[in-house]
Amino acid sequence: MADIVNSLMTPLGGVRAASTAPTRHIDRTTMQPSITMIGERHWRQLSTRAIEPNGYFLPDWALAVDASARDRTGMAALSSWRGEGETSELTGLIPVIQLRRAFGILFPALVTADPYGTLGTPLLDRDHAVESVLQMMAQARHAGAHALILRDTALDGPAMAAVTAALARKKLAPTILQSHDRACLDATRDPEDILRDALGAKKLKDLRRLRNRLADHGEIAFKVVRRPDEIAAALDLFLDLEASGWKAKRGTALKLHGGDAAFIRRATAALAAQGQCEIVTLHAGVTPIAAGIILRHLDRAFYFKLGVDETFAKLSPGVQLTLDVTRYLCADPTIAMVDSTAAPGHPMIDPIWRGRLAIGDVLVPLRRFDPIVPMIAGTLSLRRIIREPLRRVVHFVRKHKEKS
Repeated sequence: MADIVNSLMTPLGGVRAASTAPTRHIDRTTMQPSITMIGERHWRQLSTRAIEPNGYFLPDWALAVDASARDRTGMAALSSWRGEGETSELTGLIPVIQLRRAFGILFPALVTADPYGTLGTPLLDRDHAVESVLQMMAQARHAGAHALILRDTALDGPAMAAVTAALARKKLAPTILQSHDRACLDATRDPEDILRDALGAKKLKDLRRLRNRLADHGEIAFKVVRRPDEIAAALDLFLDLEASGWKAKRGTALKLHGGDAAFIRRATAALAAQGQCEIVTLHAGVTPIAAGIILRHLDRAFYFKLGVDETFAKLSPGVQLTLDVTRYLCADPTIAMVDSTAAPGHPMIDPIWRGRLAIGDVLVPLRRFDPIVPMIAGTLSLRRIIREPLRRVVHFVRKHKEKS
């Protein structure tokens, strides 16, 4: 077993390649030791042809995460290609890390890397999706992996359908390790119908009353910042709000960690230049009371993070901002769906956005009748069984401390 594990660790654990390495020097039959080896031009072109959107695997986001985000640097890459030389096309991409690094489990497997957003759906060319999956499976096998674990993947979308079809060609099948539903917004509907159906007339009346109380502090203004020359100032506002409340107490606010702050500054600036990021804010007069970051990819938006001024907590600033975001994105004809990327059962977003997106961790076997694959699946299941009660205890204690 040690020899198998070492064979997997070698291609992932070596010196990271320089980001300036020319794409034409890549051996496209093997996994790349760094996502920086994937040319940004090819990556960007793939993102325009993706069978399913994933804002967290856009090059400007993922490369910023890889450069400095806390505990998330050093991503490797499974990739698939068509053609040769300057006319070649990237047709598939999955940023990956070792199973050992992801879960502390010493089995030879690869796991989708954490892109600082809870979505790991692979980027697949809509015209070559199944072939792309097969190529990347072959790369993973060549690296010594016995399984590929797709974390936080959309289970009912076309990307997962392509994975399932590719496995069927090899007489294999995926295993769903865990799944949950999270909130999403059908942005093709009338926003007032959505809010009335979700919240009811009485709750909407209560929220209007709270909004009027917010207006006692100044005129309420919902603002959207998307211009690259304005995004940095809006981001500073967001970071200050996020670091002013419970996220600061838990140590999860982006501003508290130099690498995280550097990542989000780089990512938002680069994506804004591509028209793929905007920062939404809610003001009461001159006072910013809530802000959020929205990513865009194809016909989908992603509601990344939210920061609020908790001195206004009783007036529900986060909910008020989300109501405006709902109306804003439903009015945008280019957006069909908004992924909350929130935890399942989120107390703020779940009652407002009643659409549900099935998300799960999927084990992709790479060989038939491989005895190691059930061992990987069993170990991951046991880990989840052990950790879930502990997670609930930590959550309970944390909530109790925040209330006291």
